[in-house]
Amino acid sequence: MKYLNLKKALAAWLDLQPLSEKDRERLSRRFTVDFNYNSNHIEGNTLTYGQTEILLLFGKVIGEADVRDVQEMTASNVGLRMMTDEAAMKEIPLTQNFIRTLHKTLLRDDYTVYHNLPGGMQTSYVIHAGQYKTRPNSVITRYGDRFEYASPEETPSLMNDLVNWYNTAEQEGKLSPVELAALFHYRYIRIHPFEDGNGRIARLLVNYILTRHDYPMIVIRSRKRNEYLEALHQTDIEVGPLPNDGAHASINDIRPFLRYFNDLVATEVYNDVLFLSEKNENVWWYDGERIAFRTPNYTKILNAMRTQPTLTLADMKAETGISVTAIQKLLAKLISKKYVERGDKDGSWRVFVTQ
Repeated sequence: MKYLNLKKALAAWLDLQPLSEKDRERLSRRFTVDFNYNSNHIEGNTLTYGQTEILLLFGKVIGEADVRDVQEMTASNVGLRMMTDEAAMKEIPLTQNFIRTLHKTLLRDDYTVYHNLPGGMQTSYVIHAGQYKTRPNSVITRYGDRFEYASPEETPSLMNDLVNWYNTAEQEGKLSPVELAALFHYRYIRIHPFEDGNGRIARLLVNYILTRHDYPMIVIRSRKRNEYLEALHQTDIEVGPLPNDGAHASINDIRPFLRYFNDLVATEVYNDVLFLSEKNENVWWYDGERIAFRTPNYTKILNAMRTQPTLTLADMKAETGISVTAIQKLLAKLISKKYVERGDKDGSWRVFVTQ
């Protein structure tokens, strides 16, 4: 994948157009799970990939799950649908009202956060859903220093500048959709307009921009969170610590993040191409990773599970012609990778890899 560049990935994507209805549905199902799982997992949501898939595609909760995490994931998917519907209306410009409505959708309601102070005292503050922040916010970087975002007083003006800039830049067409999305993301993050949910909103709006320009949507994978944060950190060093400078950064100012973002889009788009075009029954996909099994026995077991979820080991042997001992070894590997799991109550197999 290192030799791949954005131009080649987009060319390969264009060669597949127009997609069939079946392929659009396959890609949509895969993206729905991947995006919601990863965007929320980056922020600490504890649902597994498998729990996310069952929740979003079938409306069921399996295993032990925190109620708030389930609600958060469900709201995230509503926000994703809202974003794609809005992006489809290309004649309508981006507005602050839409961004605030998207935030309200994700957070649902105001809630109170409590913190214990040294000495046993407790302090609290309210997170406002759909409203810009009313208190300063900052982050402790992975290097231990505090990085300040825009103040509550600066935020409305900076958000007005951001939205106006985006609508003008989109009309002018001097920046590519990928450049627009990268620069919008960086400027937005430097404002950090809300008290919570800024990362999730930023990742939704990146895809809002891409899909408005008929580019495939992308996923920032939680397993590569450090690469994402490091690209932002290196860009912060180049741009400087003043929030106003970050909120008005130019495309030349954000070179570290743009390099990261170009590689990210190239990888995600090319994986979409492989997912749709590769015809190999022993290749499966799990959370954006291509899995090429070395033996077709994995595929035999997975297909048997998908068609008959309640199979016993004896049934699998009869169905696949593989010995029980070999099946047990293969199952152990599939389970350890979380590609499959067995329900505690009904004993049925759940398959989380896809083709």
